[in-house]
Amino acid sequence: MKLTPGPKNLITDIPGLKVGNAQDEKIKSGTTVLTGADRMVASVAVHGGAPGTRETDLLAPDKSAPGVDAFVLSGGSAFGLAAAQTVMDDLHKAGKGVPVLSARVPIVPAAIIFDLLNGGDKDWDDNPYPALGRAALANVGDDFDIGSVGAGTGAQTAMHKGGLGSASVVLEDGLMVGALVSVNPLGSVMTPSGKHFWAAPFEMGAEFGGLGSDATEGYQPLPDSRKLAAMAALGNTTIAIIATNAALDKAQCHRLAVAAHDGMGRAIAPAHTPMDGDLIFAASTGEAQLENPPAQLAALGHAASVCLSRAIARGVWEATPSTGDPLPTVKQDLGLI
Repeated sequence: MKLTPGPKNLITDIPGLKVGNAQDEKIKSGTTVLTGADRMVASVAVHGGAPGTRETDLLAPDKSAPGVDAFVLSGGSAFGLAAAQTVMDDLHKAGKGVPVLSARVPIVPAAIIFDLLNGGDKDWDDNPYPALGRAALANVGDDFDIGSVGAGTGAQTAMHKGGLGSASVVLEDGLMVGALVSVNPLGSVMTPSGKHFWAAPFEMGAEFGGLGSDATEGYQPLPDSRKLAAMAALGNTTIAIIATNAALDKAQCHRLAVAAHDGMGRAIAPAHTPMDGDLIFAASTGEAQLENPPAQLAALGHAASVCLSRAIARGVWEATPSTGDPLPTVKQDLGLI
């Protein structure tokens, strides 16, 4: 199966999708918002043991909610869920939302990472995340930065600073898949040597450094986690959005999210631990009808897993250092900056 990156290699290669970031360097945290031109069909798959979420129950295939107006990924642990409220409020002001007789209710699912112990000043008087959500929504566009921005601002992996990543692929039949992810796992995205990404077999071009695959044969014990040494077994979770232009129903979106979790497992070791809230939203913009649903859905699942693996590595590769970081970036560790 041939897969090629989209023009921007971002989730916004899918027509109609826009992404906005907002961050506060003082608190070392931020928020990311994804919107669609129209309401998106969506579902979710949670495979981690410690999720923090809003409006996820309604994404189950047997629930009646007809679609989603936006998604929020945020730092801040449970505080960060407040970012979704201002996004919902501002979408309502803009005339968005599910019509219920004379009312409109924007549906805005959200998920958070724990980044409260990353060296930022968290001694706030007022929760900063409502303002970050509003700012991220105001910033949505076709182009956006990755790395130490938005929901990836304060993210950390086992050995290095994490980040916000994105990638896209185009399938041979013209269907498209994009990924957006905040990478903050208990595990590592680098092999034990610290010189190669676990996701290296899926890299397209030199999108995360072209470091190549680790040639070491056999099982490699993981090194002691720098993150655990700095902050105990807290401060984890990788959260993502997988989107496609294929017309999928909620059950098919759920299956897409489940398949995409393979990409998380290929790019992070270990993944889906009891201390991670690993979660993937899957969304369909509904532009392209499937001609052979079983085969094409299987192909989309494979594409989603590849796309997410690449987005995870890209987010960590593009991370930039800031004062007070407990962990180095990959580029610092490799002596590249």
